[in-house]
Amino acid sequence: MVTPLGLTRDTSFNAALAATSAIQTAPESIAKLLPQALAAQVHSDFSKTLSNSQTRLDRATQFALIAAREAIQDAKFQTTESQKNRTGVYVGIGMGGAETIDGLYTRFFEQLQRAAIEGRDPTIMHPLAVPRMMANASAAWISIENGLRGPTLTYSVACSSSAVALGEAYRAIKHGYIDTAIVVGTEALLTPGSYVVWNALRVMAKKRDADPAASCRPFDADRTGFVLGEGAAALVLEAAGEDFTSQRTPYAEVCGYGTSTDGVHITLPSAEGQTRSMQSALADTGVPLETIGYINAHGTATDAGDVTETQSIRDVFGAHASRLAVSSTKAVHGHLIGAGGAVEFALSVLALDRGKIPPTAHLTQPGKGCDLDYVPLTARDAPALQAVMSNSFAFGGTNASLIARKVGSA
Repeated sequence: MVTPLGLTRDTSFNAALAATSAIQTAPESIAKLLPQALAAQVHSDFSKTLSNSQTRLDRATQFALIAAREAIQDAKFQTTESQKNRTGVYVGIGMGGAETIDGLYTRFFEQLQRAAIEGRDPTIMHPLAVPRMMANASAAWISIENGLRGPTLTYSVACSSSAVALGEAYRAIKHGYIDTAIVVGTEALLTPGSYVVWNALRVMAKKRDADPAASCRPFDADRTGFVLGEGAAALVLEAAGEDFTSQRTPYAEVCGYGTSTDGVHITLPSAEGQTRSMQSALADTGVPLETIGYINAHGTATDAGDVTETQSIRDVFGAHASRLAVSSTKAVHGHLIGAGGAVEFALSVLALDRGKIPPTAHLTQPGKGCDLDYVPLTARDAPALQAVMSNSFAFGGTNASLIARKVGSA
């Protein structure tokens, strides 16, 4: 992982457990336009392992490369030439190349347009601008760096992007199209242009002057919206019971994936659509729903979103809903849009592996209609945890739910 919480898997997970918020005042380039803007930013040291040429790639691609390297190294990933043909790269990203695109438009208005008006020769754009800004750049570079020749696919469905990438990679393995997949969610939207348009939607959290870091408050009565974040997470998925590429004991078994579309509204969530997503994932597992002990909620801290998700969880789990631990880690790492599904699923898998559930930070008084066990403020030991779910629900109405269980628990 490369997240606002830390530059590795362990630092990110430990900060989530400790409810250590990475939310702060937005970078100066944004704050000068929107003085109250907040952001969850990756530490500037993140790129020190990249080559000089790689640091000139779009920021989202840089995050993806670093996260993929950590996952590949941790998995003790090794392939023969023939196995490279059956190893895929699946990437989820919501708004690919945002940093590059923002820079291009800035340069156009500040230099090229002025040059045209003044009758001077315009400054040309960088010849590699298109490869940097294209949505599939991260997937392409990961496949190139590792010599992987299986399907290299990019999914862009807003906030569900990398959850869908994980689910589709899982299905490809399950049905025998590939043996191994490197799955990455990445996003880098902390640019002036991105902030101006997100701000226009009126879904971003209002700054709490007394404690800006506590401004994102999922399920809380005082919630006002989410904070944009950035970063990436990468996971290595492999066919069960085989020894194709990884020499590492698995963290967990991916065992359920469900996706649905609301078909109702471009931004408002639908409990019915979310319910079908979770039910599909549960049906895919073939295990009783009581097996699920923890849900990493989409939990965006918006008025409609948190109530709708609470309702859909109750609709799916019935009486078991009151026994579920549910938390939203967006309170500390922000909303990573296309990267959110992978980061939150990775945190869920680590919770399962280590028997520790990350809390919902800053939750002091649940809001009306928010009546589940949201693991407020403090992490919880859960040594008996057997299976976890992670939800990602997107603008556009695409819902995705993923389930993982302990290896051998079927």
